Amino acid sequence: MDHVAVMKKSWGFIDKILSGEKTVESRWSVLKRKPWNAVREGDTVYFKNSGEPVSARAGVRRVTQYADLTPTGVKKILNNYGGKDGMTVNDTPLFFQRFKNRKYCTLIFLKNPVRVGPFAIHKEGFGAMTAWISVPRISAIRYQEKE
Repeated sequence: MDHVAVMKKSWGFIDKILSGEKTVESRWSVLKRKPWNAVREGDTVYFKNSGEPVSARAGVRRVTQYADLTPTGVKKILNNYGGKDGMTVNDTPLFFQRFKNRKYCTLIFLKNPVRVGPFAIHKEGFGAMTAWISVPRISAIRYQEKE
């Protein structure tokens, strides 16, 4: 499977993935939403900042999921994996406030990140605000200019 992770540009996480500083991508939700049970070892994740084309990709080394989280569980995950997730120690309280009431967390351990030539994707049918797209092959949603 191929996946597209839409990132918040101001967090600068794509650059951290490419530099090797961020080796884990986390996704938090109140309900079971993708990538929950959708991403597996051996898959590929493409990364794009919101409103921009895809600019990077990485392989999936491992996936860990947490359910029925409490604020204590969220804090434990952030303390254990926050640095690998691209957060600084000073960022942890901000992310805790953002995620403390989330019930589900998917940790995607990344490998072999590379910059890719930028390309646009078709997001129609996935929802305007979707932050994670899963498809059998990226070519299914990669925008191809007509010749």
